[in-house]
Amino acid sequence: MKPPALELLPKPALLIGDERIAMSSGGHAQHIYAATGRPTATFPLAGAAEIDAAVAASVDGGRHWWGLAPERRRDTLMRLSFLLREHDDELTAISMIDTSTKVRRLGQVCADTVAYNAGWCDKLGGEVVTAGVSSGFDVAFGVPYGVVGVIIPWNGPLLIAANIIAPALAAGNACVVKTSELAPFACQRLGELCLEAGIPPGVVNVVSGGREAGDALVAHPHVGKIHFTGSTRTGRAVAQRAAATLTPVGLELGGKSANLVFADGDLELAARIGLTAAIGLNGQVCTAGTRILVEHSAYDTVLTRLAELMSGVVVGDPTDRDTQLGPVISEEAADRIVGIVSTAVGEGAGRLITGGRRLGGELADGFFISPTVLADVAPDSDVAQEEIFGPVLTVTPFRDEADAIDIANGTAYGLAGYVQTADAARARRVAAALDVGMVYVNGGLPAHPAGAPFGGVKASGYGRTGGRTGIEEFQQPKNVWMAQ
Repeated sequence: MKPPALELLPKPALLIGDERIAMSSGGHAQHIYAATGRPTATFPLAGAAEIDAAVAASVDGGRHWWGLAPERRRDTLMRLSFLLREHDDELTAISMIDTSTKVRRLGQVCADTVAYNAGWCDKLGGEVVTAGVSSGFDVAFGVPYGVVGVIIPWNGPLLIAANIIAPALAAGNACVVKTSELAPFACQRLGELCLEAGIPPGVVNVVSGGREAGDALVAHPHVGKIHFTGSTRTGRAVAQRAAATLTPVGLELGGKSANLVFADGDLELAARIGLTAAIGLNGQVCTAGTRILVEHSAYDTVLTRLAELMSGVVVGDPTDRDTQLGPVISEEAADRIVGIVSTAVGEGAGRLITGGRRLGGELADGFFISPTVLADVAPDSDVAQEEIFGPVLTVTPFRDEADAIDIANGTAYGLAGYVQTADAARARRVAAALDVGMVYVNGGLPAHPAGAPFGGVKASGYGRTGGRTGIEEFQQPKNVWMAQ
């Protein structure tokens, strides 16, 4: 196992305004490299005092930012986009250390997101309202919330942060970004690049922290909006806490996305999409279609191909060119995933085809799970209902279109859905019937388009990022009537 390039890590600190704070009231934590189980660096954690300082910096920075001409904000965000592209290799390497996931062109993907949202800065005009105005003049337009508290998880933290910060800033807000204690470094570097791009100090503050920091941010009276990405359980707690101050909340929560494979679809493509769902970001993707539903007549064919593909996955060092799957984020996560699979098999809720265990040998010190396929999974079983967040596919047969839709909609979640069929009319019907925020037909996406709304329904949350909808998520409407 190659050692990670620790020399690329930023000097661990909380970024508040233009200051890098190494000592904090929240103490310190140690980052663990999931591929080896060994520590990389110690970093400070924000406590309530640091959250208060970060919010104060955002209040001041946000006033300055919103006071700039839209063209100035647009050009500054474009400079950030250029810097993200320029630092692509560095950001990709830091992200790999953060989460031990094999990623490519991460800086460039974030750069595209920032550039897209930058283009909205000078296009957010209001509308004149004429009906019923009588002798007055009425205009409606959007204004920023002020300070947006952004709470992001450990899986893909850089990409998730960019997806939220970019529209929030384009809409005129400032941000306090709280990262997970499990993956602090890439987002800290993003904050530093924001300053290098000329974004005023305090507009983007980046702090790592646990529950104390999260609670302080959600409850802070000067935070205008919260955007939380993470588990449904924690999302509910965030919404409840924010309700005390009537702070609006956007929630991007978990998923249990179904991939509906009809017999007339491209079965090889469907199986490969399943493979990608299982190994992308080491199986730790909320939108991944890991719940595969297959029409009965094609079931054996797809199941056999899935088993072949998953058995052939190269598991190992995330820095190795040939590696396809790295470790999950922590030992706790690894043990939880193996326990879920073991329980499902023991209870007769699924038949183990391949995988389902921690890997040993030279991988024993890391948190590696063998690629896993569970067949004949009962739709109402825990393994089919709850998010696993690891390299595990569940496969379930269905009888017909109506049965497939019933099974797909039969969970609490509603983030994404996938449909594989050669019948265009069926694709439209099923896409319309799936109770989810996003549907992908005859394929999947390496990254969601920056111009398309991203988000879910039901227990997968509410609110959207992406497109104009994503900009409007971070503005509140204001109406001005003037007598003539």
